[in-house]
Amino acid sequence: MKVFRKVFKWTIGFFLVFILYIIGCIVYGTATDFQPPEVIPIVATTPTSATAGDTIRKSKLNFLDWNIGYGGLGAKTDFFYDGGHFFFSGNKMIRSSQELVQEYVTGITEFVQNKPADFVLLQEVDRGSKRSYYTNEYEKIAKLLPRHTPSFAANFVVKRVPIPICEPWQVMGEMHSGLATYSRYTPAETVRYQFPGEYNWPNRIFHLDRCMSVTRLATSHPDGKQLVVINTHNSAYDGGKLKQQEMDYFKKFVLAEYAKGNYVVVGGDWNQSPPNEPFDRISSTFGIPTDSTYNMGSIKPDFMPEGWQWIYDPNVPTNRKVTEKLDYGKTFMTLIDYYLLSPNIKATKIEGINLKFAHADHNPVYMEVELQDWESAAKTVALDSLVVE
Repeated sequence: MKVFRKVFKWTIGFFLVFILYIIGCIVYGTATDFQPPEVIPIVATTPTSATAGDTIRKSKLNFLDWNIGYGGLGAKTDFFYDGGHFFFSGNKMIRSSQELVQEYVTGITEFVQNKPADFVLLQEVDRGSKRSYYTNEYEKIAKLLPRHTPSFAANFVVKRVPIPICEPWQVMGEMHSGLATYSRYTPAETVRYQFPGEYNWPNRIFHLDRCMSVTRLATSHPDGKQLVVINTHNSAYDGGKLKQQEMDYFKKFVLAEYAKGNYVVVGGDWNQSPPNEPFDRISSTFGIPTDSTYNMGSIKPDFMPEGWQWIYDPNVPTNRKVTEKLDYGKTFMTLIDYYLLSPNIKATKIEGINLKFAHADHNPVYMEVELQDWESAAKTVALDSLVVE
């Protein structure tokens, strides 16, 4: 009987301590919660070498878009949270080893350096996170692109993410991550726009604060048109509820920019497939069965007005499941990274670059475009300026 009472007391004591731990996590998370306003002007970092100038004087430009998975989700990694684990890690990785992170980050930085683009749009870029051993990936990449103006929009700032809940000695911990944009031209303005919608408390204090980073650039177009480049990363694990609010906000913004006559390019990780692209089509071409637990959905075909263009490479998967380490050809893959162009821009090349997820759980996507009505407008101005004697 005494043994039973002792075990009972220890059990009650353990649960009381555990409950106090949970309460402490929530109180600390609430007290340190990152609550950004809707609009935050971003002070871009000065590049170490001369840029191509503060005005775009050519109509042909190129872009590189890539979710780099914070340098921790390459082919040799699985991730506990992707498998639905919350209380325990389930023998899955909470974070990759430091050696793997170094390997992934090296692969990412070398690729970005060797694939030159006028605009580099990256998502899940860490600046000071425990999961990537506090590697400042934003600064590393900036040093390798000395002629680009870098800017950073934070979307994941949490002092301590306390999952897995029942393994407090190895929780995910501190997060400082976001969207990184590198522009070969000096922007007139860069602004972070907070998307509407959030998870219920207390979940929201440990989740990302989704946003888009808007880089505005002057062009030499005689009508004063601007190029508006948007880097976006939409919600995941939300059942589609938050994504819809984000997309409605985003749609209103880009339509307003186009109505002003501006050129609009959007690139990012949309966490949903483009219109008319079933989320499981690419996997089915490999004979990979559809995973019913992983349905990112697709954007509705009539979401944007006529003339707006969704640009993607249908032959290359851009994202893979990380519930297991990669087994290419068997691991479920989909396509959720791509571009949206306003009607006054023409895509001349799109290339999904199949790195087979060696360095990240996403593949990069490269695009070349041509701004329309450029030459004709310039000729019109030239003719108007002629003086007939």
